[in-house]
Amino acid sequence: MLYEPDGALALHDLLATQSRLTTLALAPDGTRLIALVYSSNEEGTEHVTRLWEIDPSGRREHRLVAGSAEGDFAPAFAADGTLLFLSGRENTDPAGEESDSRGVSLWALPECGEARQIARHPGGIHAFVSAANADTVAYTADLLPDAADIETYTAARRERERAMVTAALYEETAASVWSAALGPDEPHTFVLRSDGHAVIAGSQGLEGTADAALSPDGSLVAYTRAGTGRAPDTNTVVVADTTTGTHRHTFSRPGHQYYRLAFTADSSTLVCQRQREETYDTEWRVTLVGFDLDSGEETDLLPEFDNWPWPGRAVLSPVPGDSTMWFTGDERGHCPVFRRDANGTITRLTASGAHTSLCVTPDGTALYALRSAIDSPPRVVRLDAVTPDQRPVLLSAPGDLQWLPGALTEVSTPADDGFSLRGWLVLPEGASAERPAPLLVVPHGGPQASWSAWTWSWNPWPFAARGYAVLLPDPALSTGYGQRMQERGRGQYGGRPYHDVIALTDAALLRDDLDAARTAIAGWSYGGYLANRAVTLTDRFKAAVSVAGMWNLEAFQTDTNMRAYIHKIFGDLRTQPERYETNSPHFDAARMKTPMLIVHGGKDYHVPMGQALSLHSDLQRLGVPVGFLHFPTEGHTIAVPNHIRIMYETVLNFLDHHVLGQEWQRPAML
Repeated sequence: MLYEPDGALALHDLLATQSRLTTLALAPDGTRLIALVYSSNEEGTEHVTRLWEIDPSGRREHRLVAGSAEGDFAPAFAADGTLLFLSGRENTDPAGEESDSRGVSLWALPECGEARQIARHPGGIHAFVSAANADTVAYTADLLPDAADIETYTAARRERERAMVTAALYEETAASVWSAALGPDEPHTFVLRSDGHAVIAGSQGLEGTADAALSPDGSLVAYTRAGTGRAPDTNTVVVADTTTGTHRHTFSRPGHQYYRLAFTADSSTLVCQRQREETYDTEWRVTLVGFDLDSGEETDLLPEFDNWPWPGRAVLSPVPGDSTMWFTGDERGHCPVFRRDANGTITRLTASGAHTSLCVTPDGTALYALRSAIDSPPRVVRLDAVTPDQRPVLLSAPGDLQWLPGALTEVSTPADDGFSLRGWLVLPEGASAERPAPLLVVPHGGPQASWSAWTWSWNPWPFAARGYAVLLPDPALSTGYGQRMQERGRGQYGGRPYHDVIALTDAALLRDDLDAARTAIAGWSYGGYLANRAVTLTDRFKAAVSVAGMWNLEAFQTDTNMRAYIHKIFGDLRTQPERYETNSPHFDAARMKTPMLIVHGGKDYHVPMGQALSLHSDLQRLGVPVGFLHFPTEGHTIAVPNHIRIMYETVLNFLDHHVLGQEWQRPAML
């Protein structure tokens, strides 16, 4: 059943069940625009997907796609305008082949007609791409290590299932990623031929991300092959022939990883995002590069761009001979759309908001995107492909919120090194000098991230609805402030970023509508780590909330799925212990006095449960008031709608008790 704490629909209850726009797909002729929307089911036990038709002209209201069904997702268009999508729906076509291929398959839905299954695979299909000008589709699906073809894989899967064997043997790659165990099945790239059979283009590696692209003419498929345990920070771009699966090119650079591939309109160049993660001696850096498929030369396409083309995929002009591209990137609390011309000139097309899921019209004159902001959930917009700093046109789409309980403003201050810091401040209704609001400080996750977009999992507005002002600081290591922001925080997870958070907190509290005597800190992931760090360095906060936060970095670097990444930043614990000793909060546990609420998912491989258990044990041993909200079936993010509601209710009641002095109210379901 749907969990309702009081019978009254609080804002956090509404957010848990609100429809969420996530992806756009534009038809090749530009006449149809499809949006993927997540909504809660009636029981509140999971999110379900539906496909919605958005009118690109903005004249008609949005509507469900005719012939689509609940559970359809990942929309894209074939070259002839047929809508393609993934779905776990049952194949009711009497002419369809019998198959034990349970799971997600690939479907085609003409604008007038019924959906038909066009590709299936044992265990399901994870993702797919289609060629812009050819009847070619590439998809990602699994094979076992020794399976040379789909038939062998099918037989091996059946044998494992009959024997009830779930074991996996790991030889080169970590055993888990984010919130799921890996293997033994390994993602591969397949190209679907016109006769319905699939060509195997190669393995993506055990940690493959289903990142692939097809050339517009359908002759080439490109995908990334994940790094191994011997070189986890280095992946490989593979370009293969779609007819034979033969590898034409491979591109790799030690210490770098490539993501979000796209071919130019003439298929001569492959464009992708290149990342160099932070190391002991160098800061994180991201750019766009182009691989010339004749010479093999790699060119940095944004050599003078100080921010990052992050996190979305670049969109390339579909017009042959035109090398214009568009991309998004964080910039001082926003994520604008940028245009790169053939001569390298970069123009910012939007001045505010955060944009994702870019789509370009066939003539390259307009773009569609999802636009969100700290005070607006994602909405579908149309913008001109050339005009600087424009205000996009809103289109009718699901998922809009009509009201938010407060106002949004900014806070800025110089850091102790002179760097200009800023953050967002959410003010609740009624906050004034006569009635100053309590302040909740919420550092973001990452740490390479920014408070630039709407977020569903850790949203400031339920706190504002309860009367709290919410500070959203962007400290050192945040994105959108140039490489200097990365340099300031390199190797200082609990140093410079913490001091920046405190500096912005002090600046916010200069306002007479905020109450400096009633403050708290709360964060998720890296933000949870900063909350943990804060309570070992200051007792200024009345309460702290740590969601999926790191506590003991010595233990963390051995059991997280990010062990190689953490090792690069902090060094070898045996020979370079200094950064662990400086940045790990557990060394200063004896200083803790602040009441804490810990929230953690039992299936979190990113920040394993041991971090929460260790923090909880230390707080109990020291006699500090502590609560531990445990979700056994959740991962690094609390995702189930009813769980989201319980999390917000528990956190809000905890803050009300310790910050406002109200009587503790245990949530009914707990």
